[in-house]
Amino acid sequence: MAAVLANPIARRLLRIPPSYFVFLVLLATLWLARPNMLNLNIMGIFIRQIVPLGILVLGQLVVMRVKSIDLSGGGVILLINYFISSGSFPGASLPFFVVLALATGLAIGLFNGFMIGNRRVSAVIVTLAVSIILVGLVQYLSSGNPPGDVPKLFNDLYNTKFLSVPTPVLFWILLTAAVWLLLAQTVFGRYVASVGENAEAAHFSGVPVQRTVILAHTLAGLIAAIAALVQTGSIAVGSVRVGLDLPILAVAATILGGVVFGRGDGGVWGPFFGALCFALLFVVMTVLGIDEPGKLIAQGVIILGAAIFYGVRVRTP
Repeated sequence: MAAVLANPIARRLLRIPPSYFVFLVLLATLWLARPNMLNLNIMGIFIRQIVPLGILVLGQLVVMRVKSIDLSGGGVILLINYFISSGSFPGASLPFFVVLALATGLAIGLFNGFMIGNRRVSAVIVTLAVSIILVGLVQYLSSGNPPGDVPKLFNDLYNTKFLSVPTPVLFWILLTAAVWLLLAQTVFGRYVASVGENAEAAHFSGVPVQRTVILAHTLAGLIAAIAALVQTGSIAVGSVRVGLDLPILAVAATILGGVVFGRGDGGVWGPFFGALCFALLFVVMTVLGIDEPGKLIAQGVIILGAAIFYGVRVRTP
Protein backbone atom coordinates (compact mmCIF):
# COMPACT_ATOMS: atom_id res chain seq x y z
CA MET A 1 0.00 0.00 0.00
CA ALA A 2 2.84 2.39 0.83
CA ALA A 3 4.36 1.83 -2.61
CA VAL A 4 1.02 2.62 -4.25
CA LEU A 5 0.61 5.81 -2.25
CA ALA A 6 4.16 6.84 -3.18
CA ASN A 7 3.31 6.67 -6.88
CA PRO A 8 2.42 10.19 -8.10
CA ILE A 9 -0.11 8.83 -10.63
CA ALA A 10 -1.84 6.83 -7.88
CA ARG A 11 -1.94 9.92 -5.66
CA ARG A 12 -3.55 11.94 -8.46
CA LEU A 13 -6.13 9.20 -9.06
CA LEU A 14 -6.94 9.11 -5.35
CA ARG A 15 -7.73 12.81 -5.52
CA ILE A 16 -10.44 12.18 -8.11
CA PRO A 17 -13.74 11.61 -6.26
CA PRO A 18 -14.67 7.92 -6.57
CA SER A 19 -18.27 8.96 -7.16
CA TYR A 20 -17.34 9.79 -10.77
CA PHE A 21 -15.96 6.29 -11.35
CA VAL A 22 -18.91 4.59 -9.62
CA PHE A 23 -21.35 6.72 -11.60
CA LEU A 24 -19.72 5.76 -14.91
CA VAL A 25 -19.67 2.06 -13.98
CA LEU A 26 -23.35 2.10 -13.03
CA LEU A 27 -24.22 4.07 -16.17
CA ALA A 28 -22.35 1.58 -18.35
CA THR A 29 -24.05 -1.33 -16.58
CA LEU A 30 -27.46 0.21 -17.21
CA TRP A 31 -26.60 0.89 -20.84
CA LEU A 32 -25.57 -2.73 -21.37
CA ALA A 33 -28.51 -4.22 -19.46
CA ARG A 34 -31.36 -1.92 -20.55
CA PRO A 35 -30.33 0.93 -22.88
CA ASN A 36 -33.93 2.08 -23.27
CA MET A 37 -33.85 3.14 -19.59
CA LEU A 38 -31.41 5.93 -20.47
CA ASN A 39 -34.28 8.23 -21.23
CA LEU A 40 -34.68 11.74 -19.82
CA ASN A 41 -38.22 11.13 -18.60
CA ILE A 42 -37.48 7.74 -17.03
CA MET A 43 -34.21 8.81 -15.42
CA GLY A 44 -35.83 12.01 -14.18
CA ILE A 45 -38.37 9.98 -12.22
CA PHE A 46 -35.67 7.89 -10.53
CA ILE A 47 -33.38 10.83 -9.84
CA ARG A 48 -36.29 12.78 -8.37
CA GLN A 49 -36.63 10.11 -5.68
CA ILE A 50 -33.17 10.82 -4.27
CA VAL A 51 -33.44 14.63 -4.30
CA PRO A 52 -34.05 14.74 -0.50
CA LEU A 53 -30.85 12.74 -0.04
CA GLY A 54 -28.98 14.98 -2.47
CA ILE A 55 -30.09 18.08 -0.60
CA LEU A 56 -29.13 16.58 2.77
CA VAL A 57 -25.68 15.81 1.34
CA LEU A 58 -25.11 19.55 0.84
CA GLY A 59 -25.42 20.19 4.55
CA GLN A 60 -23.32 17.16 5.38
CA LEU A 61 -20.43 18.25 3.16
CA VAL A 62 -20.37 21.69 4.79
CA VAL A 63 -20.01 20.31 8.33
CA MET A 64 -17.55 17.63 7.24
CA ARG A 65 -15.40 20.37 5.72
CA VAL A 66 -14.97 21.76 9.26
CA LYS A 67 -14.14 18.27 10.61
CA SER A 68 -17.59 17.69 12.05
CA ILE A 69 -20.61 15.56 11.21
CA ASP A 70 -24.40 15.88 11.43
CA LEU A 71 -26.55 12.80 12.08
CA SER A 72 -29.67 14.73 13.12
CA GLY A 73 -31.08 15.19 9.61
CA GLY A 74 -33.39 12.18 9.87
CA GLY A 75 -34.98 13.54 13.03
CA VAL A 76 -35.40 16.98 11.45
CA ILE A 77 -37.13 15.46 8.42
CA LEU A 78 -39.42 13.35 10.61
CA LEU A 79 -40.42 16.28 12.86
CA ILE A 80 -41.20 18.59 9.95
CA ASN A 81 -43.18 15.84 8.24
CA TYR A 82 -45.21 15.53 11.45
CA PHE A 83 -45.82 19.29 11.65
CA ILE A 84 -47.19 19.31 8.09
CA SER A 85 -49.25 16.11 8.20
CA SER A 86 -50.58 15.98 11.75
CA GLY A 87 -53.34 18.56 11.36
CA SER A 88 -51.90 20.57 14.25
CA PHE A 89 -52.16 23.72 12.12
CA PRO A 90 -55.58 23.51 10.42
CA GLY A 91 -55.99 25.85 7.46
CA ALA A 92 -52.31 26.79 7.43
CA SER A 93 -50.93 27.92 4.08
CA LEU A 94 -47.90 26.65 2.20
CA PRO A 95 -45.78 29.71 3.14
CA PHE A 96 -46.59 29.10 6.81
CA PHE A 97 -45.32 25.51 6.64
CA VAL A 98 -42.21 26.60 4.73
CA VAL A 99 -41.36 29.23 7.36
CA LEU A 100 -42.12 26.76 10.18
CA ALA A 101 -39.87 24.13 8.60
CA LEU A 102 -36.98 26.52 7.98
CA ALA A 103 -37.24 27.95 11.51
CA THR A 104 -37.24 24.42 12.95
CA GLY A 105 -34.16 23.45 10.94
CA LEU A 106 -32.35 26.65 11.87
CA ALA A 107 -33.08 26.20 15.58
CA ILE A 108 -31.92 22.58 15.63
CA GLY A 109 -28.84 23.38 13.56
CA LEU A 110 -27.98 26.31 15.84
CA PHE A 111 -28.29 24.09 18.90
CA ASN A 112 -26.04 21.47 17.32
CA GLY A 113 -23.51 24.13 16.36
CA PHE A 114 -23.48 25.70 19.82
CA MET A 115 -22.96 22.37 21.57
CA ILE A 116 -20.20 21.32 19.14
CA GLY A 117 -18.48 24.62 18.41
CA ASN A 118 -18.85 26.33 21.76
CA ARG A 119 -19.22 23.55 24.32
CA ARG A 120 -16.82 21.19 22.46
CA VAL A 121 -19.15 18.18 22.75
CA SER A 122 -18.65 15.28 20.32
CA ALA A 123 -20.50 15.96 17.06
CA VAL A 124 -21.51 12.30 16.74
CA ILE A 125 -22.97 12.19 20.25
CA VAL A 126 -24.79 15.54 20.02
CA THR A 127 -26.37 15.10 16.60
CA LEU A 128 -27.26 11.44 17.15
CA ALA A 129 -28.84 12.31 20.52
CA VAL A 130 -30.81 15.14 18.93
CA SER A 131 -32.08 12.78 16.22
CA ILE A 132 -33.14 10.19 18.82
CA ILE A 133 -34.94 12.87 20.85
CA LEU A 134 -36.79 14.15 17.77
CA VAL A 135 -37.80 10.63 16.72
CA GLY A 136 -39.04 9.91 20.24
CA LEU A 137 -40.96 13.19 20.30
CA VAL A 138 -42.74 12.38 17.03
CA GLN A 139 -43.48 8.83 18.25
CA TYR A 140 -44.99 10.27 21.43
CA LEU A 141 -47.05 12.96 19.71
CA SER A 142 -48.39 10.55 17.09
CA SER A 143 -48.80 7.60 19.48
CA GLY A 144 -46.70 5.57 17.06
CA ASN A 145 -49.24 5.90 14.24
CA PRO A 146 -48.79 7.72 10.89
CA PRO A 147 -50.09 11.27 11.47
CA GLY A 148 -52.24 11.88 8.36
CA ASP A 149 -52.21 13.31 4.87
CA VAL A 150 -50.06 16.14 3.59
CA PRO A 151 -51.76 19.18 1.98
CA LYS A 152 -52.26 18.36 -1.71
CA LEU A 153 -50.27 21.39 -2.87
CA PHE A 154 -47.02 19.81 -1.62
CA ASN A 155 -47.39 16.78 -3.86
CA ASP A 156 -48.64 18.88 -6.78
CA LEU A 157 -45.48 21.01 -6.63
CA TYR A 158 -43.30 17.92 -6.30
CA ASN A 159 -44.78 16.45 -9.49
CA THR A 160 -44.29 19.55 -11.66
CA LYS A 161 -41.79 19.65 -14.53
CA PHE A 162 -39.84 22.33 -16.36
CA LEU A 163 -38.79 21.51 -19.92
CA SER A 164 -39.47 17.80 -19.24
CA VAL A 165 -37.15 17.83 -16.21
CA PRO A 166 -38.75 17.29 -12.77
CA THR A 167 -38.78 20.56 -10.83
CA PRO A 168 -37.26 18.97 -7.67
CA VAL A 169 -34.23 17.87 -9.72
CA LEU A 170 -33.74 21.38 -11.12
CA PHE A 171 -34.15 22.82 -7.64
CA TRP A 172 -31.48 20.42 -6.33
CA ILE A 173 -29.06 21.46 -9.09
CA LEU A 174 -29.64 25.16 -8.37
CA LEU A 175 -29.23 24.64 -4.62
CA THR A 176 -26.00 22.72 -5.24
CA ALA A 177 -24.71 25.60 -7.38
CA ALA A 178 -25.64 28.05 -4.61
CA VAL A 179 -23.68 26.04 -2.01
CA TRP A 180 -20.75 25.85 -4.43
CA LEU A 181 -20.78 29.64 -4.77
CA LEU A 182 -21.04 30.02 -0.99
CA LEU A 183 -17.98 27.86 -0.37
CA ALA A 184 -15.93 29.05 -3.33
CA GLN A 185 -16.63 32.78 -3.47
CA THR A 186 -17.39 34.02 0.05
CA VAL A 187 -15.48 34.78 3.25
CA PHE A 188 -17.44 32.05 5.00
CA GLY A 189 -16.21 29.54 2.43
CA ARG A 190 -12.61 30.57 3.05
CA TYR A 191 -13.16 30.23 6.79
CA VAL A 192 -14.57 26.72 6.28
CA ALA A 193 -11.51 25.72 4.24
CA SER A 194 -9.13 27.17 6.84
CA VAL A 195 -10.82 25.43 9.77
CA GLY A 196 -10.82 22.15 7.86
CA GLU A 197 -7.13 22.37 7.05
CA ASN A 198 -5.95 23.28 10.54
CA ALA A 199 -8.30 24.71 13.15
CA GLU A 200 -5.50 25.80 15.49
CA ALA A 201 -3.58 27.60 12.75
CA ALA A 202 -6.84 29.17 11.54
CA HIS A 203 -7.51 30.47 15.06
CA PHE A 204 -4.11 32.15 15.30
CA SER A 205 -4.66 33.62 11.83
CA GLY A 206 -7.77 35.42 13.04
CA VAL A 207 -10.39 33.01 11.71
CA PRO A 208 -13.41 32.78 14.06
CA VAL A 209 -13.26 28.99 14.39
CA GLN A 210 -16.12 28.54 16.86
CA ARG A 211 -18.42 30.83 14.90
CA THR A 212 -17.57 29.05 11.65
CA VAL A 213 -18.44 25.65 13.14
CA ILE A 214 -21.68 27.02 14.59
CA LEU A 215 -22.66 28.60 11.26
CA ALA A 216 -21.79 25.38 9.39
CA HIS A 217 -24.15 23.36 11.58
CA THR A 218 -26.83 26.03 11.42
CA LEU A 219 -26.62 25.92 7.63
CA ALA A 220 -26.82 22.11 7.76
CA GLY A 221 -29.99 22.37 9.85
CA LEU A 222 -31.51 24.80 7.34
CA ILE A 223 -30.64 22.48 4.45
CA ALA A 224 -32.12 19.50 6.33
CA ALA A 225 -35.36 21.47 6.65
CA ILE A 226 -35.41 22.04 2.88
CA ALA A 227 -34.82 18.31 2.38
CA ALA A 228 -37.76 17.65 4.74
CA LEU A 229 -40.09 19.81 2.65
CA VAL A 230 -39.12 17.96 -0.53
CA GLN A 231 -39.36 14.55 1.17
CA THR A 232 -42.79 15.38 2.55
CA GLY A 233 -43.98 16.46 -0.88
CA SER A 234 -42.67 13.22 -2.38
CA ILE A 235 -44.53 10.81 -0.07
CA ALA A 236 -47.62 13.06 0.37
CA VAL A 237 -48.50 11.42 3.70
CA GLY A 238 -47.40 11.54 7.30
CA SER A 239 -44.93 8.92 8.53
CA VAL A 240 -43.19 7.90 11.73
CA ARG A 241 -40.19 6.44 9.83
CA VAL A 242 -39.53 8.77 6.91
CA GLY A 243 -35.96 9.98 6.39
CA LEU A 244 -34.30 8.01 9.18
CA ASP A 245 -31.89 6.25 6.82
CA LEU A 246 -30.86 9.41 4.98
CA PRO A 247 -28.12 10.76 7.33
CA ILE A 248 -25.85 7.70 6.99
CA LEU A 249 -26.46 7.62 3.24
CA ALA A 250 -25.58 11.32 3.12
CA VAL A 251 -22.30 10.64 4.92
CA ALA A 252 -21.52 7.82 2.47
CA ALA A 253 -22.37 9.96 -0.57
CA THR A 254 -20.25 12.82 0.77
CA ILE A 255 -17.19 10.64 1.34
CA LEU A 256 -17.79 8.90 -1.99
CA GLY A 257 -17.77 12.39 -3.50
CA GLY A 258 -14.26 13.08 -2.24
CA VAL A 259 -15.06 15.14 0.87
CA VAL A 260 -13.51 13.68 3.99
CA PHE A 261 -13.23 15.27 7.39
CA GLY A 262 -11.45 18.57 6.89
CA ARG A 263 -10.62 17.95 3.21
CA GLY A 264 -12.85 18.93 0.33
CA ASP A 265 -11.04 17.78 -2.80
CA GLY A 266 -14.38 16.66 -4.25
CA GLY A 267 -15.83 20.14 -3.88
CA VAL A 268 -19.61 20.21 -4.10
CA TRP A 269 -20.12 18.32 -7.34
CA GLY A 270 -18.30 15.17 -6.19
CA PRO A 271 -20.90 14.55 -3.44
CA PHE A 272 -23.61 15.57 -5.95
CA PHE A 273 -22.56 12.62 -8.11
CA GLY A 274 -22.24 10.53 -4.94
CA ALA A 275 -25.97 11.01 -4.37
CA LEU A 276 -26.65 10.31 -8.05
CA CYS A 277 -24.85 6.98 -7.62
CA PHE A 278 -27.57 5.87 -5.21
CA ALA A 279 -30.25 6.76 -7.78
CA LEU A 280 -28.45 4.81 -10.50
CA LEU A 281 -27.86 1.92 -8.10
CA PHE A 282 -31.60 1.72 -7.47
CA VAL A 283 -32.30 1.70 -11.22
CA VAL A 284 -29.67 -0.96 -11.94
CA MET A 285 -30.87 -3.17 -9.09
CA THR A 286 -34.47 -2.85 -10.32
CA VAL A 287 -33.51 -3.67 -13.91
CA LEU A 288 -31.55 -6.73 -12.76
CA GLY A 289 -34.53 -7.93 -10.73
CA ILE A 290 -32.80 -7.61 -7.36
CA ASP A 291 -35.27 -7.23 -4.50
CA GLU A 292 -35.12 -5.01 -1.42
CA PRO A 293 -32.69 -7.11 0.66
CA GLY A 294 -30.24 -7.10 -2.25
CA LYS A 295 -30.57 -3.33 -2.59
CA LEU A 296 -29.82 -2.89 1.11
CA ILE A 297 -26.73 -5.08 0.78
CA ALA A 298 -25.56 -3.03 -2.23
CA GLN A 299 -26.05 0.19 -0.26
CA GLY A 300 -24.06 -1.31 2.59
CA VAL A 301 -21.24 -2.25 0.24
CA ILE A 302 -21.10 1.34 -1.07
CA ILE A 303 -21.04 2.71 2.48
CA LEU A 304 -18.24 0.26 3.39
CA GLY A 305 -16.35 1.25 0.25
CA ALA A 306 -16.70 4.91 1.20
CA ALA A 307 -15.27 4.14 4.65
CA ILE A 308 -12.31 2.30 3.10
CA PHE A 309 -11.73 5.19 0.71
CA TYR A 310 -11.73 7.58 3.66
CA GLY A 311 -9.08 5.47 5.38
CA VAL A 312 -6.89 5.57 2.27
CA ARG A 313 -7.40 9.29 1.73
CA VAL A 314 -6.35 10.28 5.25
CA ARG A 315 -3.03 8.49 4.68
CA THR A 316 -2.46 10.23 1.35
CA PRO A 317 -0.35 13.41 1.61
